[in-house]
Amino acid sequence: MNPNLSLHCGRRSLEGINLQAQADRAASGFQALGLQPGDAVAVMLRNDLPYLELMLALGRLGVHLVAVNWHFQAEEAAYVFKDSGARALVVHADLWPRLAAAVPEGLPVLVVPTPQDVLDAYGLETTALPAGAHDWASWRDGFAPCTSAPVPSVGSMLYTSGTTGRPKAVMRLPGTPQQHAGSMRVRALASQAREGMRTAVVGPLYHAGPNAAARVALDMAERVVVLPRFDAEQLLKTIEEHRITHLSLVPVMLVRLLKLPEEVRARYDVTSLENITHGGSPCAPEVRRAVIAWWGPIVNETYGSTETGLVTFVNAKEWLDHPGTAGRPFPGTSVRILDAEGRVLNAGEVGEIYVDPGDNALPFTYRNNEKARRAIERDGHVTNGDIGYLDAEGYLYVTDRKRDMVISGGVNIYPAEIEHALVTHPEISDCAVFGIPDAEYGEAVAAAVVRAPGSGITETQVREWVRQRLAGYKVPRHVEFHDALPRESMGKVFKNQLRAPHWDRAGRRI
Repeated sequence: MNPNLSLHCGRRSLEGINLQAQADRAASGFQALGLQPGDAVAVMLRNDLPYLELMLALGRLGVHLVAVNWHFQAEEAAYVFKDSGARALVVHADLWPRLAAAVPEGLPVLVVPTPQDVLDAYGLETTALPAGAHDWASWRDGFAPCTSAPVPSVGSMLYTSGTTGRPKAVMRLPGTPQQHAGSMRVRALASQAREGMRTAVVGPLYHAGPNAAARVALDMAERVVVLPRFDAEQLLKTIEEHRITHLSLVPVMLVRLLKLPEEVRARYDVTSLENITHGGSPCAPEVRRAVIAWWGPIVNETYGSTETGLVTFVNAKEWLDHPGTAGRPFPGTSVRILDAEGRVLNAGEVGEIYVDPGDNALPFTYRNNEKARRAIERDGHVTNGDIGYLDAEGYLYVTDRKRDMVISGGVNIYPAEIEHALVTHPEISDCAVFGIPDAEYGEAVAAAVVRAPGSGITETQVREWVRQRLAGYKVPRHVEFHDALPRESMGKVFKNQLRAPHWDRAGRRI
């Protein structure tokens, strides 16, 4: 940890030395509960400083931090508590009322009062500490700082989104010293991190990207600003106020920043920025070019998954020379493109992406589901269902998700390409493309569109916009307008919710 580290969240500030001291006391508290390396603690918090305490406290004990999506309702949370084998729960007070019935009997519950700035960010009222629960700070401060030697961290146990059934827990195994070092090295390379940088945690900490970025920040930054939630203009204010140098974002955040009125964007000084890294989903080339034009050639991209960690990296200059690429693999990482029979494809041929991170990530399994882990592996390489290709120079291009691909009349259509075209329309603020049943072609392309404020764009205009940019068979046959799309907080659209009504009416799933 940088000795000069300072942390900020809303109106609150904390010196890094105090964060470490609080984490050491919390570690003693968890030891007093009997936790051992390999055990788990469920953490269901909004973005807040205690989340960072828990990263440090559980990390030094070799205990898994189970990052629970705070949007979960009781049934979803109950599944995670049971599946993870959590030995304790740390939760924000405002989330407790919906969870009370989901907590296993006898599970220690440590409640963090929800700070006013976090409540304000979500328009919430103050919630009292529930009866019988331990106040986090009072409990933590009842212990002397932990003095036992740290053991290697196993990081966070992260659950997949569960769009096709129950979510699976990606659980890191202890690994070798080389894998621990390689994992941190790749994270730092991906964010172009440096000692003394200033950064902000922008996305929710229950997600892999922000979670990993926060761990790098705790090691190297001199200032970390934790934003309770993403707001485009608030991020610009934060960059100016705290002289932010490094950021990790996702494409939907870039889109929302670009959609701000020009006079708002020009209002803030962002010249302190040295590096922006984005990943998590494909980024429309036009969006990437627009951000580079705004912020300069400091906009880099990564590709990876919760299971494999970070896989590829590309800087702005390389990307401009190879538009649309997600970059080349990190040294020591192997990427293969396989067909349905498991044959390795040649450069330029589209297939499923398989990855072996080597010593660049800790090994993983799906907790309580090793069978699922084996099902995604071929010859030491694993897949998360992404589709793409490698070019002759070894640059990876991710075309779409296997489960999102639309097969219409025997032709493979990749929704991401169509979404990239749609999102650049000035009267479209959000969109998603997916397949719906079609009696003649099997599937037809459908687009869900959110109009920009004041827009009256029509279905015909949407279709014509795509027709001018892509082949005719990629033009959506069906366009539906929504007030908002069902997105999770890191921007991923729950396309299953958009598809379901169409397939339910058809009485089939394929």
